[in-house]
Amino acid sequence: MANTYKLISSVTVGSGGAANIEFTSIPATYTDLVILSSLRTTDSGSFDAIRMTFNNASANRSTTRLYGLGNSTGTSINTYMMGSQASTAGNTSNTFGNGFCYISNYGSSNLKSVSSDQVTENNATTAITELDNGVWSDTSAITSIQLVSENSANLVKYSTAYLYGISNA
Repeated sequence: MANTYKLISSVTVGSGGAANIEFTSIPATYTDLVILSSLRTTDSGSFDAIRMTFNNASANRSTTRLYGLGNSTGTSINTYMMGSQASTAGNTSNTFGNGFCYISNYGSSNLKSVSSDQVTENNATTAITELDNGVWSDTSAITSIQLVSENSANLVKYSTAYLYGISNA
């Protein structure tokens, strides 16, 4: 049995930037979802976590993070969903953070598990790589997804995100 990937939607941030990237009216015709992203924000720090919200809901979500930052490592448990990491204005010029996010059983009435793998690009010791596992404890089907900077920064021009539907065929 092979999986079939189909592009549902793509967003490329234009000149002037954007406060978020949002996918709406997600069809219920797939089994799982994948988001691929390449992001940079106006934040001046070393990295900017990109939080993910389903259906504009701010409850019933948690993420366990495992990360490497420069020459140190750490873990944390958070009450939000991680979608990606973004390089920042404080990073090497013209570099973007990259993310891969897998959302299982998004249309079911069961809990939705989320796994993501992300990295920022920077020619310094503050680059970050991260693995996240999360759960959205809600019985609603996911019909919209929003990606937004943890530090309330804007996404810059050429930041991109692609939403794919995965079908078991």
